[in-house]
Amino acid sequence: MRYLHTMIRVSDLEASLDFFCNKLGMIETRRVDDEQDRYSLIYLAAPADVEAAKTDKSKELELTYNWDTEDYGFARNFGHLAYEVDNIYETCQKLVDAGVTINYPPRGGHMAFLKSPDNISIELLQVGDALPPAEPWISMENIGSW
Repeated sequence: MRYLHTMIRVSDLEASLDFFCNKLGMIETRRVDDEQDRYSLIYLAAPADVEAAKTDKSKELELTYNWDTEDYGFARNFGHLAYEVDNIYETCQKLVDAGVTINYPPRGGHMAFLKSPDNISIELLQVGDALPPAEPWISMENIGSW
Protein backbone atom coordinates (compact mmCIF):
# COMPACT_ATOMS: atom_id res chain seq x y z
CA MET A 1 0.00 0.00 0.00
CA ARG A 2 1.18 3.54 -0.71
CA TYR A 3 -0.31 6.97 -0.19
CA LEU A 4 -1.58 8.63 -3.39
CA HIS A 5 -3.07 12.09 -2.81
CA THR A 6 -5.48 14.25 -0.83
CA MET A 7 -8.90 14.98 -2.34
CA ILE A 8 -11.26 17.78 -1.41
CA ARG A 9 -14.67 18.51 -2.93
CA VAL A 10 -15.16 22.03 -4.19
CA SER A 11 -18.44 23.76 -4.88
CA ASP A 12 -17.16 26.63 -7.06
CA LEU A 13 -14.39 25.44 -9.36
CA GLU A 14 -13.34 28.88 -10.56
CA ALA A 15 -13.15 30.32 -7.03
CA SER A 16 -11.17 27.27 -5.88
CA LEU A 17 -8.72 27.46 -8.79
CA ASP A 18 -8.30 31.19 -8.16
CA PHE A 19 -7.55 30.49 -4.50
CA PHE A 20 -5.21 27.52 -4.92
CA CYS A 21 -3.47 28.62 -8.14
CA ASN A 22 -3.55 32.42 -8.25
CA LYS A 23 -3.32 33.08 -4.52
CA LEU A 24 -1.43 30.09 -3.11
CA GLY A 25 0.63 29.62 -6.27
CA MET A 26 -0.15 25.95 -6.94
CA ILE A 27 0.06 24.62 -10.48
CA GLU A 28 -2.43 22.42 -12.30
CA THR A 29 -0.67 19.17 -13.22
CA ARG A 30 -3.53 17.31 -14.89
CA ARG A 31 -7.29 17.30 -15.35
CA VAL A 32 -9.99 14.70 -15.99
CA ASP A 33 -13.47 15.73 -17.16
CA ASP A 34 -16.04 12.91 -17.05
CA GLU A 35 -19.03 13.91 -19.20
CA GLN A 36 -21.01 10.75 -18.43
CA ASP A 37 -20.76 10.97 -14.63
CA ARG A 38 -20.67 14.80 -14.64
CA TYR A 39 -17.57 15.62 -12.65
CA SER A 40 -14.07 17.06 -13.06
CA LEU A 41 -10.89 16.11 -11.24
CA ILE A 42 -8.22 18.79 -11.19
CA TYR A 43 -4.83 17.86 -9.77
CA LEU A 44 -2.60 20.58 -8.35
CA ALA A 45 0.94 20.60 -6.98
CA ALA A 46 3.00 23.15 -5.13
CA PRO A 47 5.62 24.74 -7.43
CA ALA A 48 8.46 22.81 -5.78
CA ASP A 49 6.55 19.54 -6.29
CA VAL A 50 5.44 19.85 -9.93
CA GLU A 51 8.30 17.81 -11.36
CA ALA A 52 8.07 15.16 -8.62
CA ALA A 53 4.29 14.91 -9.14
CA LYS A 54 4.90 13.43 -12.60
CA THR A 55 5.94 10.18 -10.91
CA ASP A 56 4.88 10.66 -7.27
CA LYS A 57 1.15 11.36 -7.15
CA SER A 58 1.31 11.85 -3.35
CA LYS A 59 2.59 15.34 -4.14
CA GLU A 60 -0.80 16.33 -5.58
CA LEU A 61 -3.99 17.82 -4.26
CA GLU A 62 -7.10 16.62 -6.09
CA LEU A 63 -9.98 19.05 -6.42
CA THR A 64 -13.19 17.16 -7.18
CA TYR A 65 -15.88 19.28 -8.79
CA ASN A 66 -19.30 17.65 -9.26
CA TRP A 67 -21.17 19.46 -12.00
CA ASP A 68 -24.52 19.12 -10.25
CA THR A 69 -24.89 21.28 -7.15
CA GLU A 70 -24.64 19.67 -3.76
CA ASP A 71 -24.22 21.11 -0.27
CA TYR A 72 -21.21 19.43 1.32
CA GLY A 73 -21.70 21.11 4.69
CA PHE A 74 -18.79 21.85 6.96
CA ALA A 75 -16.85 18.80 8.14
CA ARG A 76 -14.31 19.75 10.81
CA ASN A 77 -13.21 16.13 11.05
CA PHE A 78 -11.22 16.55 7.81
CA GLY A 79 -8.49 18.51 9.58
CA HIS A 80 -6.35 20.57 7.22
CA LEU A 81 -3.91 20.64 4.34
CA ALA A 82 -0.37 21.74 5.27
CA TYR A 83 2.24 23.46 3.11
CA GLU A 84 5.73 24.65 3.94
CA VAL A 85 6.72 28.16 2.81
CA ASP A 86 10.08 29.93 2.56
CA ASN A 87 8.91 33.08 4.37
CA ILE A 88 5.64 32.90 6.27
CA TYR A 89 5.36 36.69 6.66
CA GLU A 90 5.82 37.39 2.95
CA THR A 91 3.43 34.59 2.01
CA CYS A 92 0.73 35.78 4.43
CA GLN A 93 1.12 39.39 3.28
CA LYS A 94 0.76 38.33 -0.35
CA LEU A 95 -2.40 36.42 0.57
CA VAL A 96 -3.85 39.35 2.55
CA ASP A 97 -3.09 41.65 -0.41
CA ALA A 98 -5.04 39.21 -2.62
CA GLY A 99 -8.05 39.41 -0.30
CA VAL A 100 -7.52 36.19 1.67
CA THR A 101 -8.37 36.24 5.39
CA ILE A 102 -5.67 34.85 7.66
CA ASN A 103 -7.72 33.12 10.36
CA TYR A 104 -4.75 32.35 12.61
CA PRO A 105 -1.94 34.86 12.00
CA PRO A 106 1.73 33.80 12.17
CA ARG A 107 2.34 35.64 15.45
CA GLY A 108 5.23 33.34 16.41
CA GLY A 109 6.80 33.38 12.94
CA HIS A 110 6.11 29.70 12.41
CA MET A 111 2.48 28.83 11.62
CA ALA A 112 -0.63 30.37 10.08
CA PHE A 113 -4.07 29.09 9.06
CA LEU A 114 -6.46 30.25 6.36
CA LYS A 115 -9.42 28.73 4.54
CA SER A 116 -10.26 27.92 0.96
CA PRO A 117 -13.55 29.13 -0.58
CA ASP A 118 -15.06 25.80 0.60
CA ASN A 119 -13.86 26.26 4.21
CA ILE A 120 -11.01 23.78 3.94
CA SER A 121 -8.36 24.71 6.52
CA ILE A 122 -4.91 25.36 5.08
CA GLU A 123 -1.90 25.40 7.40
CA LEU A 124 1.21 27.28 6.34
CA LEU A 125 4.45 26.40 8.13
CA GLN A 126 7.72 28.31 8.02
CA VAL A 127 10.52 26.18 6.63
CA GLY A 128 13.28 25.71 9.21
CA ASP A 129 13.30 27.78 12.38
CA ALA A 130 10.54 30.25 13.19
CA LEU A 131 11.09 33.83 12.06
CA PRO A 132 11.40 36.46 14.82
CA PRO A 133 7.95 37.77 15.86
CA ALA A 134 7.01 40.84 13.83
CA GLU A 135 4.19 43.31 13.27
CA PRO A 136 1.53 43.43 12.02
CA TRP A 137 1.24 39.73 12.80
CA ILE A 138 1.95 39.97 16.56
CA SER A 139 -1.05 42.27 17.06
CA MET A 140 -3.51 40.45 14.80
CA GLU A 141 -6.45 38.67 16.40
CA ASN A 142 -7.64 35.21 15.41
CA ILE A 143 -10.62 35.35 13.03
CA GLY A 144 -13.22 32.61 12.98
CA SER A 145 -12.04 29.03 13.12
CA TRP A 146 -9.30 27.11 11.41
